[in-house]
Amino acid sequence: MTKSEAGRVWSGITAAAVLAGIGVQLVVTATGTGGFYPDNPERVLNVFAYFTIQSNLLLGATVAVLAAGPVPESMLFRTLRLNGVLCIAVTGIVYHVALAGLDALTGAAALANFLLHTATPVLGLLGWLLFGPRGQSDPRVVAWSLVFPLLWLGFTLIRGEGTGFYPYPFVNVAEHGYARVLLNCLLVAVLFLALAAGATLLDRRLRLRTTVERQ
Repeated sequence: MTKSEAGRVWSGITAAAVLAGIGVQLVVTATGTGGFYPDNPERVLNVFAYFTIQSNLLLGATVAVLAAGPVPESMLFRTLRLNGVLCIAVTGIVYHVALAGLDALTGAAALANFLLHTATPVLGLLGWLLFGPRGQSDPRVVAWSLVFPLLWLGFTLIRGEGTGFYPYPFVNVAEHGYARVLLNCLLVAVLFLALAAGATLLDRRLRLRTTVERQ
């Protein structure tokens, strides 16, 4: 099996993990009784307000494209690919640093939690490190990659004002106020930018190494 073929297989496995995680989460939500919204379909639709789900969707969509091949060269795909990797990394890091342990989950809920917060971040990051594709990131792509998390934040805060629902404690304006929430978001933004810059530099080094190995 060539490295390209292995990369496509890895991408397919990652896409399957994303699909399984979101699917199980939707079933758990639809059949549960807790949460902010007591009835369906609002309960199920509200799942998609979480950054975890959005980042998994981004990762899943882009790795599905990579699994199907060939790699698109458009700026849009390059931006979405970086977004998928960075957002799933932020999801995994923020969850395990700040959110893990807040809920005692069992059964299918624990499975969905593991898939969406641990398995897909590990698969997504390892897939990018091992198989690339390389040469996809540059300062323009990094700049465009900021659009999605900013849109999510704006949507979350505006929606929260109207509904009172905030998907995570660190963005809960009703509990912490705007000053604390914006500071929390700034810290996450710094993490995101650091990861974006690091990914771009690492991508260049890995691309040069690959080029040297082929010569």
